[in-house]
Amino acid sequence: MQIPFHRPYITDEEINEVIDSLKKGWITMGKKTIDFESKFKDYIGSKNAIAVNSCTAGLHLALRAIGLKEGDEVIVPATTFVATAEVVNYFKAKPVLIDIEKDTHLIDASKIEEKITPKTKVIIPVHFSGQPADMDEILEIAKKYNLYFIEDAAHALPAWYKDKKIGTIGDLTAFSFYATKTLATGEGGMVTTEKDEWAEKIRILRLHGISKDAWKRYSKEGSWEYDVIENGYKYNTTDINSALGLAQLNKLEWMWKEREKIANLYNKAFTGCEELILYKVKEDRISSWHLYPLKLNIEALKIDRNQFIEELKNRGVGTSVHFIPLYRFSYYKNHFNYKVEDFLNSEWIFERVISLPIFPGMNLEEINYVIENVIDIVKKYKR
Repeated sequence: MQIPFHRPYITDEEINEVIDSLKKGWITMGKKTIDFESKFKDYIGSKNAIAVNSCTAGLHLALRAIGLKEGDEVIVPATTFVATAEVVNYFKAKPVLIDIEKDTHLIDASKIEEKITPKTKVIIPVHFSGQPADMDEILEIAKKYNLYFIEDAAHALPAWYKDKKIGTIGDLTAFSFYATKTLATGEGGMVTTEKDEWAEKIRILRLHGISKDAWKRYSKEGSWEYDVIENGYKYNTTDINSALGLAQLNKLEWMWKEREKIANLYNKAFTGCEELILYKVKEDRISSWHLYPLKLNIEALKIDRNQFIEELKNRGVGTSVHFIPLYRFSYYKNHFNYKVEDFLNSEWIFERVISLPIFPGMNLEEINYVIENVIDIVKKYKR
């Protein structure tokens, strides 16, 4: 049996929405994008939702909206996808890395305050695997030091923190619609915010700083004339991507429930196995279960994490690792004075973590095959 790490859940609904865009002849950003933004905004419960072509673009525009400048500092978790810190580098600002918690892989809120300096302007927590970060604690720190709070919610659709939906808590929130995400449009993202001024700035910046988007210019009421009022970017999404987004949004909570079922089956199967360390979700929040991170008790095994992955690969089970800590990459080693000893939890997790397949459409036979092979490898290589 061959089980990929991820398989997007695409049905005739998505296909028909895309075909509808093609037949109507409008394939760049237009009416479907406007509809997608509106329905996404209503689902999240935010005042504004602005569609972009990636979560990375969303984070970049969010930092631009709040006025990040060269020399500023931005707090991010040490273990995250590179985009979280990459966007900080765009401004020649400095990403300040904070270690993560061993059990949740979330930024350790207790370690943030000691890294704040007069140059600190923003905190960007990452809702790892779909579990919200410690929002109350981080918000309190942000308020105390007058810092902006931008959420990297690439994994967290849908997710809830103390009955509040992610996308309504921080100053700005960026979501990802990449091919493997919980809502997949191939490439894409969305920014939510309650502040109209920031929303309007992001709308202008996402399309070259032009005062009117193409849909308005080429509509019956539009005009070819426009002004460039900001130095912007080519960050808009398209109606083809938004067509996928509209169809995916209709089944978003069903897909979440499917992932949750898989996570529960994994948890039940692996509980009590001393060679495996289960991922913890805190009681006051609900995860989207974008990822299922499983840690190996490598002291109890004769093989390491990489060998474990190869064993699963040889048996037809696709896996991944989330994530390689930022300070391990050559660019970050060469440009910043990070010290491995400052990130002991990140190191400990990185040596042990594997992400198992978890996606809607994964049938019981496939789920059981993953479970059986994980347990069989554990038994085979138990010390």
